[in-house]
Amino acid sequence: MTFGWAYALLALIAVQRLAELVLARRNTARLMARGAVEHGAAHYPLFILLHGSWLIAMALLTEPSPHLNPWLAAAFAVLFLARFWVIGTLGPYWTTRIISLPDAPLVRRGPFRWLRHPNYTVVALEIPLVPALLGLDWLGLVFGVLNIALLTHRIRVENAALAPRQNHSQDNGQNNDN
Repeated sequence: MTFGWAYALLALIAVQRLAELVLARRNTARLMARGAVEHGAAHYPLFILLHGSWLIAMALLTEPSPHLNPWLAAAFAVLFLARFWVIGTLGPYWTTRIISLPDAPLVRRGPFRWLRHPNYTVVALEIPLVPALLGLDWLGLVFGVLNIALLTHRIRVENAALAPRQNHSQDNGQNNDN
């Protein structure tokens, strides 16, 4: 097996995801120590299964160096940077779980000025894009549909968890949109 750019890309994504899990675990522990509450814990393992299966399927099915579409590569680079923008904007509040600190104001800066769930937007675009970049369009479609189905549920749960904080922020004049 030749180690081409496709395997290097998948290794980069795997390392990034593992680093994110470490950061998320640390942030989750700190938030929970401050009185935060987790919502939707039952569906969290499905995301681990989905993302892990996505990476494994691509690793098993891709060629070492498929034809590189520069437009798809550029789109991936933009999404890669957007993910760091979201994580940096949320700082100590960023986790991979739905963790809500009851008295914390909602973040309304960075990409949150324009999108309510920018990280989910990045992931929803990335899940089909990376397989397409590797010439596995059908795999991107399959995992993209599964991801959208799971995200639809998760967004409902997260919106319900954040609703009391949004009302609290508006009542106290802390809403940055005012």
